[in-house]
Amino acid sequence: MILAALPEPSRFGDVLMAFLSILFEGAPYIMIGTLLSGLIDAFLPAKLLDRVLPRNKVLSTLIAGFLGLIFPVCECAVVPVIRRLVKKGLPLSCALSYMLAAPIMNPIVAVSTLTAFKEFEKITGFSTLGNASMTIARLSLGYLVAVIVGLVVLRFKPAQLLKPSIANSIEPSGDDASAGHSHAPKSSFNGKLVHAFRTAMGDFLDTGMYFTIGVIITSVFNTQVDQSILDNVAKNGLLAIPSIMGLAFILSLCSTSDAFIAAPMAAFSMGAKLAFLVFGPMMDIKLMFMYAAVFKRRMVIAMLLGTALLIAVLAEPWTALVQLLQNTPSKP
Repeated sequence: MILAALPEPSRFGDVLMAFLSILFEGAPYIMIGTLLSGLIDAFLPAKLLDRVLPRNKVLSTLIAGFLGLIFPVCECAVVPVIRRLVKKGLPLSCALSYMLAAPIMNPIVAVSTLTAFKEFEKITGFSTLGNASMTIARLSLGYLVAVIVGLVVLRFKPAQLLKPSIANSIEPSGDDASAGHSHAPKSSFNGKLVHAFRTAMGDFLDTGMYFTIGVIITSVFNTQVDQSILDNVAKNGLLAIPSIMGLAFILSLCSTSDAFIAAPMAAFSMGAKLAFLVFGPMMDIKLMFMYAAVFKRRMVIAMLLGTALLIAVLAEPWTALVQLLQNTPSKP
């Protein structure tokens, strides 16, 4: 009797199902990210950032690209964390390098990529690590692109790139920190904990709104567009990489699972798959709306176009370069 009362399949039902599946997959990560951002606001002193990172801005930007190996977060969780770290005085170049690299340069993504492309079976020892060509190419290209963006940002002041509400709330660092003020209470541990949860709640509502808008657009595309069109595009050498990057932008997949989507795409080259796996975690629809909560609109557009151009140009030659490390011939 219950089954008989279920509604008939419909286009709206397909969109709703896709929307809920993406929402439930991404929302926990946003929750984790906003909780971390609240704890950072309450407990992390601004001076600590100056003590940990090198004084040299270029060197600190290069190091920030590796932080995902120590603090692995997905793209949904990293935006609210970066928002809070920037307010705490983290240099914007370091923040961008970490934000773009962390969803790729982390152990969870490395394992998922090894598994999806069946590269575990090609590794029999340290000398055969080069056979994990897709995993190495993905992590290394993701790091390279993230660091390049971070180094470019060194030329700009935070007020030129950040939304005024974020730029005006950045705490002084170094010797100037004592002249500034902290948003976190300086009272008891319990007081700071309450402040952390209040901050997390505000960040979750703010970030979640942009995330939901992106998920709606993604779910409509996933269910209402004929996916077989991509097979014809993949055969075109000039359109293959831009089209698969566009697909990554629209699908808004999580970096921990997107390798399982890319691996079976037999129509696309390994270079095109690499572009999919690097561009998606850095730039997709939901991230564009989430970035808009932190950066000015022109900065968001510049990041989108800049990373797209870098990845499109580097994907194929980078794949060929990494495959030179292989001990066995690569399969098409």
